[in-house]
Amino acid sequence: MKNTLVNLRKELHQHPELSGQEHTTAKRIVEFVKDYHPTNIIENIGGEGVAIIYEFGNNGATVVIRCELDALPILEENTFEHHSKNKGVSHKCGHDGHMAIVAGLSIWLKEAEFKNGKVVLLFQPAEETGKGAAKILADAKFTNLAPDYVFALHNLPGQKLHSILVKPGYFTATVQSICIQLKGKKAHASEPENGVNPSLAAAELIQVFSSFANPNFESDDFSLLTPICINIGEKTYGISPENAELHYTIRTWSGQLMSELEDKIKDAVNVMAKKYQLSYNIDWFEFFPASENNVFCTELVEKVAAQKGFDLIKIHSPLRFGEDFGWFSQNYKSAIFGLGAGEQHPSLHHANYDFPDELIDTGLLMFKGLIEEILGK
Repeated sequence: MKNTLVNLRKELHQHPELSGQEHTTAKRIVEFVKDYHPTNIIENIGGEGVAIIYEFGNNGATVVIRCELDALPILEENTFEHHSKNKGVSHKCGHDGHMAIVAGLSIWLKEAEFKNGKVVLLFQPAEETGKGAAKILADAKFTNLAPDYVFALHNLPGQKLHSILVKPGYFTATVQSICIQLKGKKAHASEPENGVNPSLAAAELIQVFSSFANPNFESDDFSLLTPICINIGEKTYGISPENAELHYTIRTWSGQLMSELEDKIKDAVNVMAKKYQLSYNIDWFEFFPASENNVFCTELVEKVAAQKGFDLIKIHSPLRFGEDFGWFSQNYKSAIFGLGAGEQHPSLHHANYDFPDELIDTGLLMFKGLIEEILGK
């Protein structure tokens, strides 16, 4: 089975697709699991999402094991044989490995003999943009499955290989991105007083936003405002510009603190626009609610990790990246846990990252153990 799943992982890696465009990836998953006789296959959930269903009786709990279909707009630097064939797109978050793990459960579930319950292997689109999980939850094809529990994992470079990282409560941050557009009035560069140049307003906003940050991630009121892209004017040296754009990604632990930070940003932009006689627009997008782990589900993860002999790491602060698994945690008993990918392994989203194939067995053992704990061994 190991070689089968490694081959699947490498095939998925070679053919990555961006968020919302995962049609071929979804088809590869469907073709793979058909050999393992699921009770039902539901396609096109929330877009390109796929649910592979194994039913063992009319009673009992429904357990959802979720992974992600999408890749990133990052050029592959690796030159190994299974490198991406789609230029400028690659699996640099390990979703190819996550899919191989969850697809591998179908091989085991084909032979499983649970007396009751249902297992749903959910392949979710568009995680990287924060849109996929919300669309899944808005689709009756998923909600009619009536999940009782939802579990997921994410590989974590920088952590000991095969270690399991857990935390009840917030596991990942609340994250969203913003674009602030400032508009003044164009003028000749020799007569800037005849126009309204937004440059000083942009510069002051950068300083103000910096004052809103509390980068201490061990603090409950942690907040991080990262400037992503700043554009002012053009390389036309006779013109004093009229337009400026500031793009930021902002992070907090709680949704409440995120709302407070949003209000502070809105107020600051409004004050600066009035001061410099500018009009403005603020666009908010790519929202990831915090993944908030259920205590019972977290204890199950800890129990299974101990049963399987994996090193258990109880983290004290949430992870700072966004994960749209948070939409599931708002609606169901759920937990997402970390899977150590090696202390020296290239970081997520780095151009030379590749999912460690030895983690496939680890992920399988964890998910099998969780299903057995809920449905009965």
